[in-house]
Amino acid sequence: MSSKVDIDLYEVLEISSSASKEEIRKAYRKAALANHPDKVPEAEREAAEVRFKAVQEAYDILYDEDKRHLYDTHGMSAFNGSGEPGMGPGGPDLDDILAQMFGGMGGMPGGMGGMPGGPQARKPRRSPNEEQKYEVSLEDLYKGKTVKFSSTKNVICSLCRGKGGKERATAKKCATCDGHGVKQILRPMGQFLSPTMVTCSTCKGQGEFFSDKDKCKKCKGHKTTEAKKLLEIYIPRGAREGDKIILEGEADEVPGQEPGDIIFHLVEEEHPVFKRAGPDLTAEIDVTLAEALTGFSRVVIKHLDGRGIELKHPKVPGQVLSPNQVLKVPGEGMPIKRGDARGDLYLIVNIKFPDETWKPTPAVLEQLREMLPKPDAPIPVTTVDEVEYDPKGNIEDFGAHDPEGGSAWEDDDEEGETAQCTTQ
Repeated sequence: MSSKVDIDLYEVLEISSSASKEEIRKAYRKAALANHPDKVPEAEREAAEVRFKAVQEAYDILYDEDKRHLYDTHGMSAFNGSGEPGMGPGGPDLDDILAQMFGGMGGMPGGMGGMPGGPQARKPRRSPNEEQKYEVSLEDLYKGKTVKFSSTKNVICSLCRGKGGKERATAKKCATCDGHGVKQILRPMGQFLSPTMVTCSTCKGQGEFFSDKDKCKKCKGHKTTEAKKLLEIYIPRGAREGDKIILEGEADEVPGQEPGDIIFHLVEEEHPVFKRAGPDLTAEIDVTLAEALTGFSRVVIKHLDGRGIELKHPKVPGQVLSPNQVLKVPGEGMPIKRGDARGDLYLIVNIKFPDETWKPTPAVLEQLREMLPKPDAPIPVTTVDEVEYDPKGNIEDFGAHDPEGGSAWEDDDEEGETAQCTTQ
């Protein structure tokens, strides 16, 4: 594969520049399979070999985080043609490359030469992406939603077109950092002073600046101005926690660079009724004891889109519902993206027994005893004790009043004494 600067490795794999390592891996497998020389007719084999090598090199560089950073910063000119870092024809200075890898010290970590960041240094092809969390209700994830909002971003100054100075003005080289944009300071590290590179505060890392009289009147030398823009994102039906919504090219603009993306990471808000697991939903429904025994036909829950979900029970005469029984409703779960299918809804039955306000007459109770199933046979015992009980006991008290306060098998010997065995 040629090391020309105009090669776009992201286009080779047909992915975006913000792709994750997993997306890179999947794209590589797909592209490698599609372009494998053994999978095409012999007449097309030579062209397939070229494409296959391009796919392989794109993967080797983009999957490695250090190589990917170099590529994003310097392009293919940072590589020597074999996918390894090195000076290609017309590529950047080696100190600039190493400075990007080791934080601006030049050469090797801790070195003192080759200060990057000056006016001639090659800048990244894109400004940084802006990433933020976006909370979404389960209702919106179920139905899908379009959100419009106003955003303030930095844009290239329209008056000086990102120069920072007046039309005929010339920027002055920063004397503080000698035009490098960074300077070296000594910081205490234990008992010693260690050299550290920091952004020059005089020129704000630009390596040059305009005098006050030469600065652009609109941006005051900052090269960018603030502007409000109406943005719109679409949250698709069935989206889930962790999904990304990307607004390409909507991040802050930086002179000489392509604008990065705004990336929203979806966060699912907790719902008071439904819980979600992938495409499935679960919820609890209340059923009275009478309904559990005799049946009912009514709306048991309001769905995420406002529909009432109606159940008819029993399906077969005589069937009763048990506490915590699960009723599965196929196709009433969350929508599945890229299709019309849906998950399932699992309804957990909570049987509501009568409370203290229910005051049945003795005749009613006797009728219930006759109608309901009889208890099991008596438990065979030799002695019977009738005991008192607390009808409002709390299971949280279980085990909370241990008088021993620990193991009942602790040694009671005095500290320092040794237990001895006595032979009888």
